[in-house]
Amino acid sequence: MFYGILIRMFFYDTDKKNVLHIHAEYQGQTAVYAIQDGTILAGALPMKKHKLVGAWIEIHQDDLIADWQLAINGNKRFPIRGLDQ
Repeated sequence: MFYGILIRMFFYDTDKKNVLHIHAEYQGQTAVYAIQDGTILAGALPMKKHKLVGAWIEIHQDDLIADWQLAINGNKRFPIRGLDQ
């Protein structure tokens, strides 16, 4: 979580065609972002929060991909720092 944005990874969410992705929630709004390029797959966030999530994905892309692989293999994921930490 950073700047009020909660990030979640649902690696068994097959609705997104097995694209590596995260869910970002802010004040009742949710958007789903592709980890590979930060594009929105579903939903929307306010523009300022959307930009923060995009920057966070870009900074932590390797960590996100590694956590995804750990999760699908049944291993514990590592926490990823937010932008405000």
